[in-house]
Amino acid sequence: MSRQADQPDASEPEALVERIRAIIGTVALDCTCRQRVHDALGRFMSMEVQREARRHLIASRHHRAAIAALVELLAELEEIGFEEADLSVFAELAHLFEDIADHAAQGAADLRAIGAVRGGR
Repeated sequence: MSRQADQPDASEPEALVERIRAIIGTVALDCTCRQRVHDALGRFMSMEVQREARRHLIASRHHRAAIAALVELLAELEEIGFEEADLSVFAELAHLFEDIADHAAQGAADLRAIGAVRGGR
């Protein structure tokens, strides 16, 4: 369940802004215009930080919902005994626990990412 390949790197907006600033630094702009561009880039960075934090919060809520659904499926554990004839039931329930662990790890990573994104301001 790896999402790492799909996720943009949290530093991408920052790197983009720095590249834009480097290019603007080579252009002959008057001081007023240069300051306006600098201010606009600062606002862009703030909006990107908010967007990334919101994306991580939504993702962590998705993981919480998935965990809740999986826990409901685990209720079947109360209905089976250790002498269950169909041994595949135990393997299926074990997979539910593994899925819960995966969602918990990813949800925790998303919540930590909020701190990393906002802390990089």
